Amino acid sequence: MLAYLTLLLLIAVLAVGLYALHKIRRVHIMLYEIPARSSQDMNDLFLQIEALHGLYIDLGLQKSLPPTRGWAASPDFLQELVRHMLEEKPQVIVECSSGVSTVVLARCAQLNGTGKVYSLEHEPEFAQKTRMNLARLGLAEYATVIDAPLMSYTLNDEVWPWYDIQALPQGCKVDLLVIDGPPYFTRSLARYPAGPILFSSLAESAVIFLDDAARDDEKKILEIWGREFPELSQAASACEKGCVILKKTLSRAV
Repeated sequence: MLAYLTLLLLIAVLAVGLYALHKIRRVHIMLYEIPARSSQDMNDLFLQIEALHGLYIDLGLQKSLPPTRGWAASPDFLQELVRHMLEEKPQVIVECSSGVSTVVLARCAQLNGTGKVYSLEHEPEFAQKTRMNLARLGLAEYATVIDAPLMSYTLNDEVWPWYDIQALPQGCKVDLLVIDGPPYFTRSLARYPAGPILFSSLAESAVIFLDDAARDDEKKILEIWGREFPELSQAASACEKGCVILKKTLSRAV
């Protein structure tokens, strides 16, 4: 009996020792990874500060932009929009979700002396905040924030909540489409409806910017769009949250 208890005690001590070694190894790995993560985080932060500084220079702003963290578009994504706006000078710009990007797009239209932004926003509070920021920066005439509550659309035999687009100008051809909404929590693949609902309104030279393209949902959406809209090419741009730019190309076989 004593020998049996001794064996059990040795097994217990061995198990505790192995568990302790496992934990020590995990701590060692974590401590090894911390400097690498910290270095990467610092590098990513620097890139966003650099992009934000570039935005103020390119836009010539004398007043501050709204915040560019959290739900807002990141500075590097905004910089991609600015470059396109100032180079291509699109006339009709439609945006899914309002915010700092609306202000940036409107400022580009002001600098270009042409173009109008139509921003679809389902949250009245956010819509009003964007209107206030546009007014604060003297940009109200270059952008219209549309109260566009999420309504039900039936697409591919599924029901999708997406923006009410009735207030968009009828018959207009969209030169630039920026997709940064609805939020992911409204349903899975929340931004998919932008394709079947808006892509038919694109001008021949239209360009689409999809934000948050590094997320799994957006990757899946891009796969589906690739099958349903083979005339649109897809090119990734290195942005903090991921960015994919879609453009019309010559028709090709599916």
